[in-house]
Amino acid sequence: MTTNITPYKRPASVIAKRSFSKGSRYLIALVLIAFAVIPALWVISASLNPAKSLASDTFIPRNPDLSNYTQLLLDTNFPYVKWLLNSLKIAFITSLATVFITATTGYALSRFRFRGRTDLMSVVLVINIFPSILAMVALYSMMQQFGTFIPAFGFDSHGGLIMVYIAGQMGINSLMVKAYIDAIPKELDEAAWMEGASYFQTFTHVILPMITPIIITVALLSFIASYGDFIIARVLLKTSDKLTVMVGLFLFRSDRFDVDYGKITAGAVLAALPIIMLYIPLQKYVISGLTAGAVKQ
Repeated sequence: MTTNITPYKRPASVIAKRSFSKGSRYLIALVLIAFAVIPALWVISASLNPAKSLASDTFIPRNPDLSNYTQLLLDTNFPYVKWLLNSLKIAFITSLATVFITATTGYALSRFRFRGRTDLMSVVLVINIFPSILAMVALYSMMQQFGTFIPAFGFDSHGGLIMVYIAGQMGINSLMVKAYIDAIPKELDEAAWMEGASYFQTFTHVILPMITPIIITVALLSFIASYGDFIIARVLLKTSDKLTVMVGLFLFRSDRFDVDYGKITAGAVLAALPIIMLYIPLQKYVISGLTAGAVKQ
């Protein structure tokens, strides 16, 4: 005896609602992608435009060439290569120092209990609510006074700028690392202690290999923040040879009677390459570090 089973058919209204929902999501995604991609393509197009103009009757310029890049790199009045190397040096040192400080601090906040621990984390959260622009006057005055004793870490120095970047980034990043370590069972630490490992050995041999995603995330975010900063570097640096690439690009517009958009856009494209080259191979670690830290917190 066979039984005929009639397959269930969804009502047409349900199918229409799901199709509309899916279509609207795709439409919103396409609009957001367009807002993100079109300006970048426009800058690349302008950098290849020998007419040195942002406005063009075609999206792809006629007779595109690399003359803007050549003139940018060979310009003796604006040492672009020096500015780019300054930015890379500052961002690299800041990233390394931030990773070391945040990793050790996050481990201490997660594994040790001491007086003032909760208050310390609350203060860090409150301080990060306020934008860094509010501290510009204080930072300017502090760097001037500090430079009278230690010029290498004072006003108009890379050392002073690096210190400011590290101080601004280590707070919230330490809490991110702490939240990530909280999800690691403490029994692993206790097993290492029973084997005779010290706290430092436990951190370096047990905890550190397990928090690689959040470490890479902190390093990359710190690099991007310090590399792309304009306001703090503009206030604390004055000598032309010590400027960063973001401040240097601003000089192409402010120190000229005419605006050479060809050089500006070419400089912007070259300045974006280090970030792209770092982010693309490390994006899976960044996504893993941010999502895991958010879930485990």
